[in-house]
Order: sequence, then C-alpha cells, then structure tokens
Amino acid sequence: MSRTPAGTPHDPRGSSRFNEERAAYTVSSAQPDLEAGVAAIRDVVRTLKPKPGVYRMLDARGEVLYVGKARALKNRVANYTQLAGLSNRLRRMVGQTRSMEIVTTNSEAEALLLEAQLIKRFRPPYNVLLRDDKSFPFILLRAGHDFPRIQKHRGARKAQGQYYGPFASAGSVNTTINALQKLFLLRSCTDSFFSRRDRPCLLYQIKRCSAPCVGRIDKDGYGELIQEAKDFLGGRSGAVQKKIEVQMAEAAEALDFERAAMLRDRLRAATFIQGTQAINAGGVGDADVFALASKGGHVGLQGFFIRGGQNWGHRAFFPTHTAEVSEEEVLARVLAQFYEEVPPPPTILVDRELPDRELLEEAFCALAGRRVEISIPQRGDRRRLMEQASRNAEESLDRRMAESGTQAKLLTELTEFLELADVPQRIEVYDNSHIQGAKAVGAMIVAGPAGFIKNQYRKFNIRSAQTNDDFAMMREVMGRRFARALEEDPDRDGGMWPDLVLIDGGKGQMSSVRDALEELGIEDVPLIAIAKGPHHGREGREVFHFPDGREKMLPVNSPLLFYLQRLRDEVHRYVIGAHREKRSRAITASPLDEIPGIGPARKRALLLHFGTAGKVRAAGLEDLQRAPGVSAAVAQAVYDFYHHRG
Repeated sequence: MSRTPAGTPHDPRGSSRFNEERAAYTVSSAQPDLEAGVAAIRDVVRTLKPKPGVYRMLDARGEVLYVGKARALKNRVANYTQLAGLSNRLRRMVGQTRSMEIVTTNSEAEALLLEAQLIKRFRPPYNVLLRDDKSFPFILLRAGHDFPRIQKHRGARKAQGQYYGPFASAGSVNTTINALQKLFLLRSCTDSFFSRRDRPCLLYQIKRCSAPCVGRIDKDGYGELIQEAKDFLGGRSGAVQKKIEVQMAEAAEALDFERAAMLRDRLRAATFIQGTQAINAGGVGDADVFALASKGGHVGLQGFFIRGGQNWGHRAFFPTHTAEVSEEEVLARVLAQFYEEVPPPPTILVDRELPDRELLEEAFCALAGRRVEISIPQRGDRRRLMEQASRNAEESLDRRMAESGTQAKLLTELTEFLELADVPQRIEVYDNSHIQGAKAVGAMIVAGPAGFIKNQYRKFNIRSAQTNDDFAMMREVMGRRFARALEEDPDRDGGMWPDLVLIDGGKGQMSSVRDALEELGIEDVPLIAIAKGPHHGREGREVFHFPDGREKMLPVNSPLLFYLQRLRDEVHRYVIGAHREKRSRAITASPLDEIPGIGPARKRALLLHFGTAGKVRAAGLEDLQRAPGVSAAVAQAVYDFYHHRG
C-alpha cells in the first residue's frame, strides 16, 4: 500500500530554487520495529542520487519523525540502515520509520536553510527544537512618506523602511522608542491620524514630537532628525551626541535658553539609552553572542543582541529533544532555526567550535546578502562579553531547573489532589466572555510541565448561544473542541488530547461540559471546575467541583492553589483580550460592509462624499452616481441594497 506524499514545502522567501523528488513507501507491519524501518529506508535509498537535499522520516500515520539535510542524500540516508553505528535514539527513530520524503536542493547550504524551515513547521520529536513562541520585536523607521514614522514592529518585515533589531522584549523596544522620541522628536502616529491633524497633539506638548503634521517643522528639518536617528541606531551615537552638545552650547551663548533646555533634554535621552545597557558592548559593533550551558541532561543558551555597540537585550533559550546530541550540535541546530526568522548580523560570537561552521556561514550569508562570520572570541571586549554570556547561561539554566523541579512537584500534588491516574502532560483551561450575550467568545489555553504552550491557545467565536447563557456557551465551545479532536485524532496518539480539563465556573458549567462530552461518547477525560467560594470576593477560597458532584478546597496559602489560580488568570487574560478585540472590530464596522461588492476603496469614496453611512443610505440613485470613483453599476447596487431588499 503506497502513501500519498504531502504538499510541496513552501520557501517563505518566495524562491523556487528547491527541486522536489519524493519517495514515499509504506511497509506492511502491525508493530513498529527495526526490520520494517530498515526495509522502508532501503526502498528509498535505491531511488536516491548523491545530491544535496533534505529528507523527512515519517511514521505509519504519516507524521514527521525527523528532518535532516545532507551533502549527498544517498550516502547519508543509507547510514540509517547500518544499525551498529546508530545511537539508541536513532535506533528508536528507525524502528518507527515507515516512509520518507525527499527534497533535492542546489547546494548543502540551501538544504540547511530548508531543513530549518521544515523543523519549525513540523516540530519533529527527534530533532533538536528551539521552542520560542514569541517573535522578536524590531524598531522600524518607515519609508515612503515625507515625514517618516518610528514604530515597534513584529512579524514579517514587509513594510518599506529600515529595521533595527532584534530586541529581546517588547518592553525594551518601548523604552527605547520613548527615549528616541525625546531625543529626535520623531512622530509615532499613523498616516491617517497624521493627515487629519489641524493642531499639535499631546506628544508635541510634552516634547516627544516635532509636530510635522501642522508644519511646526519642515521636510528638510525633519529629514535631519531622521538622519540623526539612523546614525544613532546604526552605532554612530557619539557623533550625534557631540552635535547636540555643540548646538546646546551655541544656543546658550546666544541666550536662547528655551532651545538650550530642549537640547539638554535630548542629550539626557541619549544618555539614558546608553545608560540602560546592562553589559559593556563597546567596540563590538553589530553582533549576536551565544553561550551554552548544560547540567543534568538539561541545556540552556543565552543570547545577547548587540547593534551599533549597544546592547539591545538578551534572552534565554531552552531547546528540547537534546538527549544524546552533542552540545556543539545543539548550538548549531539552534542557530540554524533562530536565523530562519531573524536576519543574521555580520558577526556571530559563540563559545565553542561548531560542526559545519563554514556551511552555517554560507547559509547565513545567503540569508543576509552579505558576509557573516561565526567566531570564538579569544581576548579583549569580545572575550569579556562571552564570559558574561556564559555566566548568564549557567544562571538561567539553574533557575530553569529549579523552576522545573518546583513545577514537577506541583504537578505531582495536582495529580493527587484531583485524583488523576497520572501526572498530566497537557492541561487545557476554558472560559468565555461576553456582555449580556453579545460578542460572545470562548477561549482555551494549554499548559504543560514546561509552562504555558501559547502556540496552542485557541479562540472560539460562539455562534449558537447568543443569549446570556454561560452554560450553553460553554457547551458549544466544548462540543466544537472535542468533535474536532475526534475527527482529527480518534486514536488519541497525536499528543493533542488533554490529560486534564479545567473549567472556570461551578456546578452549572461542570454539568454543561460533562453533558457535551457525553453526547460525543467521551467519558474518560478528567474534568474539574474551579469556582470562587462562598465569600465570592475573597481570594484563596476557590472550590473545585468534580463530575460526580463532590467538592474540594485547598489551604489558602497552598502553592498548588496559587498554581491553579495562575492557570485560571491566564485564561481570563486571554479570553478578555479576545472579547475586546471582537468588540473593537464591531465598533469600527460600517453598515456599508454589508453591501456585496463594496470594498474598502469604494466604501471610503462614498463616506468621503456623503460624510456618514446614514446619508449614503438616504441618497438617491443620481446622487450616488455623482460620487467620485463610484460607477453606475456600484451606485445601482448600493441603491438596491437599501431600497429593494424586501
């Protein structure tokens, strides 16, 4: 029986350089074993050539077990049939393999980039994984406007302009942007807000904007500020500070004390930005610094992000699936996955020699479009910086291990308190939010031994229960969630079924959820409802409701109670945010959105001409036809929508 290969991997950079040659074979076998795995791999090897590319190991259900790259596919894949030379980890993988998929590339460097993309997409259990659900923020100086805007940016870098980053956190970006506004008086408002101003906003009054929207500064003057900002962010902060110092001295000498005071404040802002640097990165230029620490089978990395000699923050990483993998290989795999999303700087400093270092450099050069060097610092500022990164890596790993030990203890206590069969690996928590039944939304958060799993959070737009009925809303959310689970993973071996379901609510919510699951034939998923106790406003008196009607409480100062409260608070935060987002969309919606064939441009033309949606509705056909940008057919469609709907 042959298996149909999945769709063609997509290169997000828009390149069509990958030539795909796939081989998918399924070997009949009731149980995964080494013999069947080796047979499946040998069938694929017969079709391979010694070309560079990427291979995927698949199990009997077609799930990706492992993604690897090779300079010569035939030789590399054939190694998996030589069981004597494989580690226990790789033997287990071969024993589960039932088919493979092959993609050839033009070079081994391209294979490395594609491998990183596929690992991020499929998250295979036998690959080292960089688990980091948060994207890195950047500072963006927009282009394409006479008065460019400064703003925080996350996600794909599609907007025109210059990006500066990555920053380690949104907080560090916000702090830097606030200081840059004081330093360079750049606008942060949207283009539409900018175009509507007829007087300066509050930011001008508090000296954080030069008010180009109302002509308080001309294009050339604003252009100078933009250039100074680019110089400062590009590492030439000393020259910018010296220029401001000269201007301040000239203003004081001319007795223009108001201007001198403004320049003094700008100089303080520059000093503040440089004073917030937690490490001394002078003389380093643009570089990322990575150090690795390992202890007790756990691995942690610390990354420092240096741009223009300024520290733009640091972040700890804790990759998974690192057992039986060398530390050097772990660091190399983490770098490949990290720079799949973040543009590599000219210099990457590491604390040890990496396998395939030259190959990584070649791949990163292709990503950056310039030379990228990976090196181990030996002396001077770079060596001191690496030592500091190593200390931070060790401290972060110690904290992580301490937290993991505490977390393991909490989960053991949770298992005993809630009378579970085993320690839960996946906990799902549910809540809903609405205003008198309007704009109702449900939410699910997921937690595990390593903390919250934010890339598996889900929102549910509640459709059928639009009355003020919390029980019906919860019943709909649970029915939809588990109906889909039954459809997509009926055997429950995909890792997406919960070991524990927590519901924010009391007996009523528990009954609703229990009934919804029983209708689907599900009776073995542990359910617990968390309700505030008889003294509703007093924290720490939560009551835990069991499906059989029993109730339990925990001591007020119990660490387990605090943990369960954190889970409940997280689902509160997530569902309230989803509800507010839904309300905001409804507030900004226009009646014109309901008219078929009326897009944003025509809606804007009608509103600009008539002023309000109500006046559009009251307009006659001839008036509609006179609106700029509105054709006779569009005018007829609008008129018919409002006058001939019955």
